[in-house]
Amino acid sequence: MRCLENEGVEYVFGLPGEENLHVLEALRHSSIQFITTRHEQGAAFMADLYGRLTGKAGVCLSTLGPGATNLMTGVADANLDGAPLVAITGQVGTDRMHIESHQYLDLVAMFAPVTKWNAQIVRPSNTAEIVRKAFKIAQSEKPGAVHIDLPENIAAMPVTGEPLAKDEREKTFASFRSLGKAAVAISKAKNPLILVGNGTIRANASDALTEFATRMNIPVVNSFMGKGVIPYTHPLALWTVGLQQRDHVSCAFDEADLIIAVGYDLIEYSPKKWNPDGKIPIIHIGTTPAEIDSSYIPQVEVVGDISDSLAEIMKQADRKGKTTPSAVELRGDIREDYERYANDDCFPIKPQKIIYDLRQVMGPEDIVISDVGAHKMWIARHYHGDRPNTCIISNGFAAMGIAMPGAIAAKLVHPNRKVVAVTGDGGFMMNCQELETALRVGTPFVTLIFNDGGYGLIEWKQQNHFGIGESAFVKFGNPDFVKFAESMGLKGYRVTSAADLIPTLKMALEQEVPSVIDCPVDYGENMRFTQKAGDLNCKI
Repeated sequence: MRCLENEGVEYVFGLPGEENLHVLEALRHSSIQFITTRHEQGAAFMADLYGRLTGKAGVCLSTLGPGATNLMTGVADANLDGAPLVAITGQVGTDRMHIESHQYLDLVAMFAPVTKWNAQIVRPSNTAEIVRKAFKIAQSEKPGAVHIDLPENIAAMPVTGEPLAKDEREKTFASFRSLGKAAVAISKAKNPLILVGNGTIRANASDALTEFATRMNIPVVNSFMGKGVIPYTHPLALWTVGLQQRDHVSCAFDEADLIIAVGYDLIEYSPKKWNPDGKIPIIHIGTTPAEIDSSYIPQVEVVGDISDSLAEIMKQADRKGKTTPSAVELRGDIREDYERYANDDCFPIKPQKIIYDLRQVMGPEDIVISDVGAHKMWIARHYHGDRPNTCIISNGFAAMGIAMPGAIAAKLVHPNRKVVAVTGDGGFMMNCQELETALRVGTPFVTLIFNDGGYGLIEWKQQNHFGIGESAFVKFGNPDFVKFAESMGLKGYRVTSAADLIPTLKMALEQEVPSVIDCPVDYGENMRFTQKAGDLNCKI
């Protein structure tokens, strides 16, 4: 616990168990707040979102066996989404690991595929080194998850030594040669396009990116996880790419003669979707080298501090006399499609209308956290960010059930901001028990449920593959979500018309306890969008 305090840990999310009793007793006497959750998956998702929002490793704790296996989904999500996380698991004593033992699993082996690094503490004197290494690796670019396994007999032993001093990592800077080559390529390009990802947010390079795009007069597209890097109101912002169907922004990639990928991670949106033949020239600007992919072979890799790299390229690049890239012409079509649903009064409500209204009640700094399902596709396409980390979408591991636990973490990190967890009815039922945690720890946020009585995204996929009306095994029943919320001491609301939504959202956001809004959704729009995307003709 002293080592965790030394790392600046504020919260540990988790469940008590027999094999972590000594850890819990140490926690009781520490400055760290322990958040008792209702499921280990919820604890890991809270640590995941804490890490993504702060850049500091979130910490989650479980006991051994089933507690540890429950933790794994959230740990894997953090690892693939680039969120720093430290998972601590209890374990049987080292004297029982060589025999078949109650609840024993080799957790170091089990967590290896879903972490950057993990270790078991087998000597108390190694604790300080292992904890310091865990946080250093978790928080180093690209951030991710690490795991510490603590056998119960080791946890009970006296320990010597002190927490290790934290070393501050110095910035690394790109080579002059790579900066010069990038500047030349950008100067020559007629229709360059900037593709930004979550790495730009992690590097705190949003202001530098916005200045670079403005000065160079180059349009910007963001990934699902790069929302808010450039304000969506900026005249060069072409909003989001990443849908599996073609969209207006796909035309920008068709016309581009250079892609400037800034803080872009291939896991956010496969380059095979936007550069299938590998023919578009690419400049990679990031804090780490480019991943290997046959559709992503940069002609220049600019590896170093992103803000510094963009500033240096601006000094050297010359785009005087260059016309505005043709992709900017798409902005009118994109905005027109977005605003088309502003006054739509159909009920059940179209997903575009729900998200449009949600955007109207949320301020520039307020936070929306998306769960995974059909609604995620619509949030990705229609909910736009003014600031980084104000629309959180898991798109590496894309795990259902993340929204409500994530909203608890978001409210702990930013208690004065409005927070809305947007989920489908399927995702809601996966971690709805954490609403009791939210009530107990005092994190009032709003859960907005897209209610269609089924796994809407899978139905969409089935209909894409096999034809409209051809779906199976996706329908289910739901409880009365309003009564469910009220039974837990929360506020519950049901939307009964399109006109209800904005006043209901405003009312729910004013409550001092968590609120749940049951909103019927018309997912007939899914296939209508697919058909429209299939008929899309680029006009630029």
